[in-house]
Amino acid sequence: MILGIQWCHHLALTITAIFRESLLLIHHMFQFNAFRSLTAKLSQVLGIFCAITITTTSFNTNANTDVSKDISVEGYAQCLLRLEQRAQSEGINKQVISKNLSGLTHNSKIIEYDRRQPEFSESFANYFNKRVNQWRIDKGRQMLSKYQPLLNRLQQNYGIPGHYLMAFWGLETNFGSYKGKMGILRSLTTLACDPRRSEFFTTELINALKIVQKEQLEGSTLLGSWAGAMGHTQFMPSAYIKYAVDGDNDGKIDLFNSIPDALTSAANFLQQLGWKSGYRWGREIGLAEDFGYHLSGMDNVRALKEWGKLGVKQTNGKAIASADIQAALLVPAGHQGPAFLVYDNFSVIMRWNRSEYYAIAVGQLADRISGKGQLHRPAPNTPNLGLEQLQQLQQKLNDLGFDVGKADGILGPATKKGIRDFQYGQKMVADGFPAPAVFKALGISLAQNNTTTSGT
Repeated sequence: MILGIQWCHHLALTITAIFRESLLLIHHMFQFNAFRSLTAKLSQVLGIFCAITITTTSFNTNANTDVSKDISVEGYAQCLLRLEQRAQSEGINKQVISKNLSGLTHNSKIIEYDRRQPEFSESFANYFNKRVNQWRIDKGRQMLSKYQPLLNRLQQNYGIPGHYLMAFWGLETNFGSYKGKMGILRSLTTLACDPRRSEFFTTELINALKIVQKEQLEGSTLLGSWAGAMGHTQFMPSAYIKYAVDGDNDGKIDLFNSIPDALTSAANFLQQLGWKSGYRWGREIGLAEDFGYHLSGMDNVRALKEWGKLGVKQTNGKAIASADIQAALLVPAGHQGPAFLVYDNFSVIMRWNRSEYYAIAVGQLADRISGKGQLHRPAPNTPNLGLEQLQQLQQKLNDLGFDVGKADGILGPATKKGIRDFQYGQKMVADGFPAPAVFKALGISLAQNNTTTSGT
């Protein structure tokens, strides 16, 4: 079945592409609707042919095929046609469009990655310990020393300390050692044809084609992440266009091969996002035993002196600074794990990647690279929650009137707030953490999930 589907998929797209190119030569003879109808009709005929062919084969079915169950061969071919038309309307040359989009196939693996991003599906301990590890700390310190002159220049020009740039570089590509192996254009096309964030990824695809056209690149050689991020610091195409800088003054911008270009672009990006020079990202803190955890979360911002009055202290037990600096309090692993006060620069990091886990990892890795110590309170053992379990949790909360939005299986800010509100009403510790006790109180079984993670 897999071979039959893939063969028909390629056949349908290839013949449709050839047919479309032929029609473009005589496009002035057709009205647009007639042209689209004729192309769609060919796809229908090929779809029927493939269905008959596949039905007569003896292959076993497999869910991990290249053709997602959510989109047909015909539907994907029509989506490609719409993307080509959009690209042309955005000023992309027809030859560039044809060369780089025609024949691209759907990759269902990309959709799986999109639905199971580690920032939203792994426990904090598992996510954090895999990223803020001794190898990255040691390598980050080496790179900080190696590129000190460049980093000093960037801090002077952009206000971004070098240890933060090293943290981003280390988390994104292991300091350039792994930039991704997936075709960027195929990934972006697959995601643009998926309804979840179609418009976002359509825009990113158009921007990627603009980069290919401007820099005269071979689109097939552009490799990166499953989401279309590229280069040393994994810029999305839109960020590449807006913020990429020629850091080595060679007359061109190359985020794939030039470290000065990549780090200068990262510094420019962070500055433009609103980085406040001279301020930290945040810090680990200690909490009084009777602290009200319902006050945690990014939506509850207070001055440091107010947090001090509420029982927030330094990890050594001393009082925190009495200042008007605004901060939010996060407990990513619940009340039994580490607690953090995070400042404005934390929000800037989250504009790079919309994940609290990621932003904490960046901040902590930067601190370790600069010589600071490890977490005072390690993240505890907690289960990795499955997509279906989180969806059940969200649906239960919605049913009870705690609006967490769509039950998408993503543990985002809205879901954490819903958990906090539920816990508060049940007289539980309202830390917003999906602990086993929360599932039990909601009548949801965790019996099928036995995977746990350990702290440092």
